[in-house]
Amino acid sequence: MTVEDQLQNQPTITSARDLLGCVLTVGACSGLIVETEAYLGEGDRAAHAFGGRRTPRNSALYDAAGTVYVYQMRQYCLLKLVTQAKAVPQCVLIRALEPLTGLALMAQRRGVSGPALTNGPGKLCQALALTRADNATLLNRNRLCLSLMPARLPQTIGVAPRIGVPNKGEATTAPLRFFVQGNQYVSDMKRALVDQRGGWQ
Repeated sequence: MTVEDQLQNQPTITSARDLLGCVLTVGACSGLIVETEAYLGEGDRAAHAFGGRRTPRNSALYDAAGTVYVYQMRQYCLLKLVTQAKAVPQCVLIRALEPLTGLALMAQRRGVSGPALTNGPGKLCQALALTRADNATLLNRNRLCLSLMPARLPQTIGVAPRIGVPNKGEATTAPLRFFVQGNQYVSDMKRALVDQRGGWQ
């Protein structure tokens, strides 16, 4: 079964949880996904496709599952993966990675090391050198590769509201952010809560 089939054959919220522990690879650099957010399309006030909005900027959201959606926010690019069939603009934001390979190259690109390397959606895109040029490409057919067979399994999956979604009513408080509890690369993970095993089984 292809990545596209696996994604679109289940709800986007399920994909957001199941992506934790999966490996994302761009060239020599790779990492375990440790934090995601689900965006539920036309009825989701926090989604770029809310109300059926479609523009040249977000048109990749309306492509088939497995499409890469890269957009720019201030100086950073952010990465979302389309999760449903064509014309159903739902996706998962990849918020944080635990680096596996290419750490020196990622550190060179970011100018930092440690958790700050990839503990946020803009940071990980910079570390992986993802740009708007990667927008509307397909997983596993271009630069960005994803294995949907988890390399690690979380001990506990944390659930919380999405970050940076103010004043959107239900969309602000909806529990649509998922993360590996205790993993130091999760954004805003308190030091006192960091697990020595990274939150993995």
